[in-house]
Formats: sequence, C-alpha cells, structure tokens
Amino acid sequence: MSKEIIYVAEAVSNEKGVDREVIFKAVESALASATRKIRRKDMDVRVSVDRTTGDYESFRRWEVVESEADIENEDRQITLEEARKKDPEIQVGEFIEEPLESIEFGRIAAQTAKQVILQKVREAERQQVVEEYENRIGEVLHGLVKRYERGNVFLDLGNNIEAIIPREQAIPRENVRRGDRLRGMLYDVNRENRGPLLRLTRTSPEFLIELFKVEVPEVGQGLIEIKGAARDPGFRAKVAVFSHDPKLDPIGACVGMRGSRVMSVSNELGGERIDIILWDENPAQFVINAMSPAEIEKIVLDEENKSIDVAVAEDQLSQAIGRGGQNVRLASELTGWTINVMTVEQAEEKSEDEARKFIQNFVEQLDVDEDLASVLVAEDFTSIEEIAYVPEAELLKIEEFDEDVVQELRQRARDALLTQLIANEEELEKHKPAEDLLNLEGMDEKLAFQLAAKGIETRDDLAELDVEELTELIEMDEEKAGELIMQARQHWFE
Repeated sequence: MSKEIIYVAEAVSNEKGVDREVIFKAVESALASATRKIRRKDMDVRVSVDRTTGDYESFRRWEVVESEADIENEDRQITLEEARKKDPEIQVGEFIEEPLESIEFGRIAAQTAKQVILQKVREAERQQVVEEYENRIGEVLHGLVKRYERGNVFLDLGNNIEAIIPREQAIPRENVRRGDRLRGMLYDVNRENRGPLLRLTRTSPEFLIELFKVEVPEVGQGLIEIKGAARDPGFRAKVAVFSHDPKLDPIGACVGMRGSRVMSVSNELGGERIDIILWDENPAQFVINAMSPAEIEKIVLDEENKSIDVAVAEDQLSQAIGRGGQNVRLASELTGWTINVMTVEQAEEKSEDEARKFIQNFVEQLDVDEDLASVLVAEDFTSIEEIAYVPEAELLKIEEFDEDVVQELRQRARDALLTQLIANEEELEKHKPAEDLLNLEGMDEKLAFQLAAKGIETRDDLAELDVEELTELIEMDEEKAGELIMQARQHWFE
C-alpha cells in the first residue's frame, strides 16, 4: 500500500495541476485523522510519509506548556518539567513525540484520505486562483453567464473559475440570460474558504473608465486622460476628459465616428446614456461644462464651503436639474462641488439678500453709514477681516476712499475683531468643561469645549443624555456618541 500512496499523489497532482507536496500533506493529514478514529480521538497524531518510497511513520505528540496550570487537554499537552525528562533541550511551545504503531492504508484510511485530499485540492486550487487574480484588481474580466440567483449573476471565466456580480454591483433591471457574455471589473478577491472567489462590479465609475480604455485607443495610450466619471448605473453617466495633445479633440475621440465608440460602451452598460464633457482646471468652467446640456447664465463660487450657485434661464431650469435631480447630482459628483441650481431671478434675489446682510454687518461693526458700507460690498468686501488685513493699496484703489478714510476703516475693523476675540474668550471661560469631562476616555479637548458651550459641562451631564440627544447637539456618528455616553455612565455602575 506504500506504493499506492505514490500513485495517488502523482495521479491527483497531474490531473488537478496541484503541487505533489500538497497531496502528500493531504495524505498525511488523512492518515493522522484515521489513526485518531481507531485509537483515541483526543490524541494529537502526526504522520510522516516518505516522498520517494511511500512508507510512513506515525507519532503521538504533546505540546509543551509551562506548568500544570496551563494544561487544558491532558491528551495533547505536557508540562515542561515532564517533557525535559525525555528531552532536556525542549522549550515551551514545542512538541515532544513518541513513535506510534501505524495503521494500514486500508478502507477507512482510504475513505478519509479521499475526503481530505479532495478538500486540500480544492483549497490548493482556490489558493492558485487567489494568487493569480489578487494583483488584477481593477481589471475588466469577461465570462459567460452561468446562472442568475436572487439578483446575483454568476459568471464562468473558464478553467473552472467562477466569479459573481453581486446584486448591488449589477446594473438595475438589466436583462441577463444564461449563456450571455458579460463583462465586469474585478474589485475583490475572496480569500475565505466559502463563497465565490472573485467579485466583479458593473456599477462603479471605474468600470466605465476601464471600458473607455478598451474602446478608445487614445485613452489606453495615455494621449487622452479620463479625469473622472459619475454614474447613475443603467440610466446616465458623465465622463470628464482631457487631451495631453493640443491637436487631439478628446470629446471627438471618445465619441468616435458616428458615435461608434461611446455607443459600444453604452451598449455594454445596458443602454446607459453617457455625456462626455471637457475637463477644465478652472472649477467654474468645469462646472459649466459638467452641467451640459443646460446653458448657464451666471455662476458664483463659494470656495470656503466648496459650493457653487448656478443660475439658468427659467426655461432651462428643468433641464439643468434633470429628472429626479439626476443632471445636477451627477455634475456635483463629477466636479466635487456642491451645485445649487436656480433661475437668474432667484440668483439676483439671493445676491441682493446677501449684499444687504453684508451692508448691515459693516454698518453695525464698523459704525459707518449705509452708503460707505454699500461701496465696500460693491468692491467685493464681505468681512471685517478682509478690511483689517488686506493690503492698504487695495482699499486705496476705491475711487471714493482717500488715505484718511482707509486708515480709519482699518483701525475700526481691527478694534471690532479684538472686541469679538475678548467676547469669545469670556464665553469660553463661562462655559468651561469640568475636569471629569476632559479626562473621559475617548474625549478630546475640542469636543469637550463644544459640549460645554452647549451646556454639557460635566461627566454626569453627558451621562444623562441619550444617543439621539447627543448627535443633535454635536455632529458625530451614533456609534461614537454611544461609546462616549457609556464611558460617562461607567462610574454609576461601579
């Protein structure tokens, strides 16, 4: 039967393409398992198979632990003192062994071996696939639809390799039938022993970009760069393109002759409508391009909050917003700016309201009349900080101002800022967090002062809140809010 082991290892290795060493380890594991069944199930058995002759030896072994207090299983563990009677050099964590009569490679051993070998072969095949694909994340793969279960699409990639497109990564309402050829982008390799190995996506913007690299040679060659993409999978997408060659039209290249290239990508995505727009480093121009096909009349940037007000004609409003807000939402995702769409009339009203607020603010804080405040607003000044610290030459450019007016304005602005600073410090001192709140585990100084400003000054104040109350007071996720509250209550339980 020793030669039989060699034949089994050779046959399985050749048939499955698995390393012989994996098969031998499986045989050793099977023989050890069969030995435990015949002898005692709790004992630890090691079997060593000679890779050349197929002969094998069996050993019973014990793990060496420090003392009797560390023994959890007497059949598998031994104290260091006892182990050193047999081997003076042995250390804790090592194993001590003694020879055990080997069982024959008979019916029971053969059945166990078969099960273990098949399991090991499956694990080895899975590991081979993991090693092959783990460096291919982001690559587009294609295969035949094998089956469709509960919205999940299973693909046969060939060579007995299966991939899954999970329901949340599949294009909504896409008509998929068994035998269809489908593409998806690899985004995860499952290293666990359960479930499909490879996970693909058909909904991510990255998949759309990869499809353009395949269909448009100039993109694949790097002459045209896709700066970003935003998708409403199966319905509409926006792609921002830029040409590194001034002579090359990036939009025309991506559209192709009579729309052939963009149509190929659209067909792959279930007829998804794709807007190809020109990327621009100027955020205002980029937003104007992204809002296409709507025509923009006026645009106002708020760089601090990274938001943009876009004004369009009344008859362009529905087109600018899109069905269900689709156009403005995709444009916002693509550009990274929050886009507020309004009519020209609404934009003018908003601008006038803001101007009135700025004028009133200057009147109150600088103690000037409305005419002078209006001049400042007309020159795009919106805060007293700007007046206090902008170069004096900027203010002197204003036709209505002379040097005396400028110096007086700058002094009043600085006095107003100093007054605000003193008031803020007094307010902070009035609502200072207690030491027990500052020292609470998970609390930082900034958060403690924010809570104190809201009237939560002590540990007990915080402990009396629930998660909903805390998240309403301070913007934070519910999990962190719950942890802080439980920490604050800990001393109650103690």
